[in-house]
Parts: sequence; C-alpha cells; structure tokens
Amino acid sequence: MSSTSDPAAPPHEAGRTRVWPVLALWGGGLGAAGQYGKVALVYDMLPALYPGAGAVLGWAVSLVGVVGIVLGVAAGVVVSSVGLRRAMLAGLAGGAALSALQALAPPLWAFLALRVVEGAFHLALVVAAPTLISQLSAPRHRPVTLTLWGTFFGVAFAGIAAFGVPLAERHGVPALFLAHAVWMAAFAAVLAALLPADETTEGGRLPRPGDLMARSARIYRSARIGAPAAGWLFYTFAFVALLTLIGPAIPEAARTATLTAMPLVSIAASLTLGVALLRWMSAVAVMQIGFASAAALTLAFLAAPGHPALCLAVAAALGLVQGAGFAAVPELNAAPADRALANGGLAQTGNLGNTLGVPVLAACIAAFGFPGLVWPLALALALGALGQAVLRRGRRDGCGT
Repeated sequence: MSSTSDPAAPPHEAGRTRVWPVLALWGGGLGAAGQYGKVALVYDMLPALYPGAGAVLGWAVSLVGVVGIVLGVAAGVVVSSVGLRRAMLAGLAGGAALSALQALAPPLWAFLALRVVEGAFHLALVVAAPTLISQLSAPRHRPVTLTLWGTFFGVAFAGIAAFGVPLAERHGVPALFLAHAVWMAAFAAVLAALLPADETTEGGRLPRPGDLMARSARIYRSARIGAPAAGWLFYTFAFVALLTLIGPAIPEAARTATLTAMPLVSIAASLTLGVALLRWMSAVAVMQIGFASAAALTLAFLAAPGHPALCLAVAAALGLVQGAGFAAVPELNAAPADRALANGGLAQTGNLGNTLGVPVLAACIAAFGFPGLVWPLALALALGALGQAVLRRGRRDGCGT
C-alpha cells in the first residue's frame, strides 16, 4: 500500500498507509479483547482459583464493561488530550502489568480491584488504536484497515478458545494471565518502535473537569461525532444477546456448529462484502443496510425459529455494521481529536449495549416466549437504521458540529 506522493507529507496525507504499524495496532487490539476473553472463556475454572466466591465471580467478567459505561466518553477526551501514542503505550504496558499481577493469584478483593483498573487501560486501547489506525491509513485504505480493526474481538476470542483455554487447562488459569501479559508487553515494545510521535497540541496535559464535561456533552450533541456511537449501541445490544439467547431455539444437532460459526460468518462478511460496499458507498449507508437487513431476517425467525441458515444470515448482516461502524468515525470526523471523541463514544455505548442486551431480552423471553426475543431484537435493529437516518438529516441541517 504505497504511492509516489510527496515524501515530506505525513503518511495519511501523502496517500500512503503505514502497514506494519497498522498491523501492530491490530495485534495490540487483540490484547485489549483478551482483557475480556482471558476471564470470560475460563470462567468455569475460576472457582478452583477462588473457592467459595460464588456469584461474586461474575463481577470478574463484567467490571471491565462497567468501567467502560462510566468512563467511555471521558476516555475519548483524555486520550485526545494526552496523545494517541502515549495512551496506546500506557494501555498496553499497564495491561501487561495488571495481567502479571493477576497471574500471582491475589486475594479475590484484590483481583476484582485489578479488574477495575484494567477497565481503564482497556478503554485507552480501544479509543487510541482505531484513531491511530485511521490516522496512519491512506483514505482509500481506511475501509479495509478499520474493518480489520473491527474483527479484533472475534479473532481474539477465537484465539483464546483455541490456544489459551488449553493452556489454562494444562497449567492453570494464572498461566493464561501470564501469557496475556507477555503478549501485551511485546506489542508495547513493538509499537514504541513503530508509532510516530504524538501531534497533540495540548502538551500531554489532562483536561480540567469543566473541559471534560463540555467535550463529553459535545459527543452526543453532535450528529457527526456521536453517529457511530449511536449505531454501536444497537449493534452490541443485538449481537451479543442474539449469540447468548438464540441457542435453545436452534436444533440440537446443529446448535454447537451454528453458534461457533455465527461470529466467524460475521467477520467474513465484514471483511468481504462489507469492504466491497465501502468502496462505493458511505460507511453510514452500509450500517443502515446491515441494520435493515438484519431486522428483516430476524422477523423471519417467527416462521423458522432458530433455523441455522437464518442465524448465519443475521450474523452476516450484522457483520456489515461491525466494520462500517468503525469506518464511519474518520468518514464523519476529519480531526484526530474528534475521532478520539467518537471512539470514546463507541466504547461507552458498546459497553452499555453489551451490558443491557442479554438481561433485557432474557426478561422478554421469560414473559412472552420466543417471540419475546424476536420482536424486541428486530425493533432494536430497526432503530439502529432509523437512528442513522435521523442523524444524517441532522448533519444536513447543521447539527454536526
């Protein structure tokens, strides 16, 4: 990915993509997703490490997400202030240190406290990495590089399931935490060598509380900065809940294969059809197509509950939203600081959707049976498409500042 543009211009302005830094940032993103996966995928092994903890262990998974709900927008503001490179390296180094401490099997209260702090470092990574990727990518390559970024959660969970879980089974959960620490530290070292110096104009200073509140409010008042976050709320609400709750409706003979294939199909659709569509239409339009298609396919579950082919089709439609959601950030926001704010909004609404989707739809299923999954899910997806149409009109009417 190169061109013969002015060599004195910054890479993203000269039409060149810094391939190795972009790939290293994606590798660092796998570590960020691993901050969830290293606990979620070995959750059934944690009682051996903390006997008698009971339901309290549930917080070991969710505390990282709770931090994201509370501090997601603040992370976007802070990252844009201190500098993307500093935030990325701090997130990786801090994440490595925390995983190493967790590998020492501290008391449960200390482990949970470390998970809270880990949530803050996770936020730094998921805000800084996609902002840097868009900054280091030529405009024509951003649909590809940001779609690749959008796969980081699915790829990391698949990798941990394939290699991390067997490691934990053979050598104990602390071995997995230590391996995660090594991964994070390695990418911190690689990116320290590859990333350009920060171009922040704020001298690495943290914002004052008043500035923090003003810029946080700006995200959701803006039809430009807040649009990707609005879409991400409905995407995470729907996709995580669908994967979690559709299982009992799928025929038992095909259940495991279907649930395994759904996230993989979503990633494949994002990297193939999603990238192709992004070449000739806007990321916002691709998001709307994904939401609308997924909503219509979800309603088809009323006629064919849990049909494996239908499950895969819905996952593929949501894959369009997955990649386009990240691609919409630089498409709508030219300034790196605004992109950091937009990615902070994505982090916040993503964690909110992840947290709310399963309990809300599980309650609907308890009250109304299988249709209690279908109708609210289809409604959420339709609102995802409608919300982008409303925000598009807001940008035309001058609400995009």
